[in-house]
Amino acid sequence: MDYAQQQRNPGKHALSISVVVLLHVLLGWALVAGLGRKVIDVIKAPIETKIIEEVKPPPPPPPVDLPPPPKSAPPPPSFVPPPEVQVTPPPTPQPTITTTQVAPPPAPVRIEPAPQVATAPVAAPPAPPARVAPKLDFNACEKPAYNAATRRAEAQGTVVVRYTMDTTGHITEAEVERSAGVSREHKMLDRMTLEAVKGCKGTPGTVDGKPEKLSGRIEYVWKIVD
Repeated sequence: MDYAQQQRNPGKHALSISVVVLLHVLLGWALVAGLGRKVIDVIKAPIETKIIEEVKPPPPPPPVDLPPPPKSAPPPPSFVPPPEVQVTPPPTPQPTITTTQVAPPPAPVRIEPAPQVATAPVAAPPAPPARVAPKLDFNACEKPAYNAATRRAEAQGTVVVRYTMDTTGHITEAEVERSAGVSREHKMLDRMTLEAVKGCKGTPGTVDGKPEKLSGRIEYVWKIVD
C-alpha cells in the first residue's frame, strides 16, 4: 500500500493518534503521582555538609645544640739550644793612691750695722675747718602767738624747724622737721612757727671765720600760760 492509499484510510490514522495521546497522558500521570513525590522526598531529605580541614604536617623538631668540638692544644715549640758565648773577664784594676784636699776654715764674718737713712718727718693731716652754726633768736624777732582757734582747743607742743641762712643772716629755706601734734590746731601751730622763722633775721654761720651759707635748727615751745 502506498502513501496515497494510507491518506485515503482515515480510521487507521486516527487510531495511531489516539495511542500517542494515551501514552503522553500515562506518562504525565506517572510523573505527577510517583516521580514527583519521590523528587520532593529527595529534596526534603536533610543535606549534611562537612568542612574538611587540610591536615598540615607537624613542624620539624628544633635543632639540638651540639657541643662544640674539643679544641686541640697547639704543639709545643721545638727546643733550640742557645748559642755558646765566650765571656772575657775584665782586667783586675791596679791599686791607686788618692789624696783629698781639705778646705781651709772660713774667714770670720763681720756684720756691720746698716747706715741710718734720714727720713723726712710725716706731715700731720690738716685740721678740719672750724664751722660755726648760724644762730636764730626769737627774742630778737617777732614771736608767733596763739590765735583764737588754737587757744580755744588748748593746743600745746614743740615745733622743730630746719632752716638755711645765707651770709647776710636771712632765711632762704625752712621746713617743719617735727610737728607739735596731729590735730588740726597743732598743724596751725606748725604753720605759724614756720612763718615766724622765715621772717626772722639772725647771725650767719662761719667756716674758718668766714661767713657761709649753712643750715641750722630751732625749737619753739607752744604752752598756754594762765
